[in-house]
Amino acid sequence: MAQTLLAFDYGTRNIGVATGNTIAGAATEQPPLAARDGIPDWNLVEKLLQEWQPNLVLVGLPLNMDDSESELSTRARKFANRVHGRFGVKVELVDERLSTFSAKQEAAERGHRGNYGDSPIDSIAARLILESWLQSTR
Repeated sequence: MAQTLLAFDYGTRNIGVATGNTIAGAATEQPPLAARDGIPDWNLVEKLLQEWQPNLVLVGLPLNMDDSESELSTRARKFANRVHGRFGVKVELVDERLSTFSAKQEAAERGHRGNYGDSPIDSIAARLILESWLQSTR
């Protein structure tokens, strides 16, 4: 059965967003959400959920290389719990180790200099999280 997916790469200044589906097995970057100390405009999150109507929401879980959790891991879990609690959607956490590193490399290859204003890093990371989930479920 086809599933529509929405993925978030949680961050304290920006939250990357990507969409995808299980039929195409592909993901597409969306504009990131601005966040203030990790808190997004919940109305914009709701708008995304209404627009895409995902069967599943994925939230990247930033684990350390030794599998331990960081403060950001705790905050990403809290964000995932809030998305589930506020909107009643199914949410799954996805190990996102090295997704930001890979996203920065990809952004550099596209010619982005890393200045945060126009940088696609967060949404590239969200797309990579979604793609890794798709690969792991095949």
